[in-house]
Amino acid sequence: MRIESIRVDFKNKKGEKLAARLDRPRGTIVAYSLFAHCFTCSKDTFAASRIAKGLAANGVATLRFDFTGLGQSEGDFANETFSSNIDDLVAAADHMRTVFQAPKLLIGHSLGGAAVLAVAGLIDEVKAVATIGAPADPSHVANLFENHIDDIAVAGKATVNLMGRSFTVRKHFLDDIAEQQQRERIASLRKALLVMHSPIDTIVGIENAASIFAAAKHPKSFFSLDNADHLLSRREDAAYAADVLAAWAGRWVGRKKEY
Repeated sequence: MRIESIRVDFKNKKGEKLAARLDRPRGTIVAYSLFAHCFTCSKDTFAASRIAKGLAANGVATLRFDFTGLGQSEGDFANETFSSNIDDLVAAADHMRTVFQAPKLLIGHSLGGAAVLAVAGLIDEVKAVATIGAPADPSHVANLFENHIDDIAVAGKATVNLMGRSFTVRKHFLDDIAEQQQRERIASLRKALLVMHSPIDTIVGIENAASIFAAAKHPKSFFSLDNADHLLSRREDAAYAADVLAAWAGRWVGRKKEY
């Protein structure tokens, strides 16, 4: 199926413009999905792009966007929190509902996976949620800059290096992730759930997948991403994840007709 990728802009809760792309089939669209990227990443990571295009090829139009202060979106990352990520996802879903169609499927990579688990109950139309390398609790992300925790506590902020880039992390971010009631959210999800994780993930260990899976109620599925790294940086791993996700999603949100 031929697909197209179009630019989309919408505003967050503060009125700042967030940049997005919608990957959609040129033929019949069977459903819409919403993708949340990994911590400090963007909508244009290879994994995000490949998965969105893979879903589009199977009839599921997918919106991927840059969270506030990242990529091409407006705003200051230093002022953002996990809760503001949830607000951004709600804003994206509201825009989709108004302009296209509300998402029936949510997909999240790494901390984006934790975010879609948290927001799923706030979007009535969602029928299924998929996580890729997601932490069981948002506070796990603090491990990425654990050497700066004391500095943040004393000074209220610190500059940390993540994936070769510098970011300012403020104390209110740490306070916010510590207050999230993620296990309760997962237990009350009431959506179909797919947990995808690599057993050799060195950023978010496989035990996080086990915790998410144990907390969730059926229907739920687990799929191993075998030898993939956390970011699905190899083309074949991202393509594999996209194919599995598209096949699973068809059961819950519909699939293109085959003749």
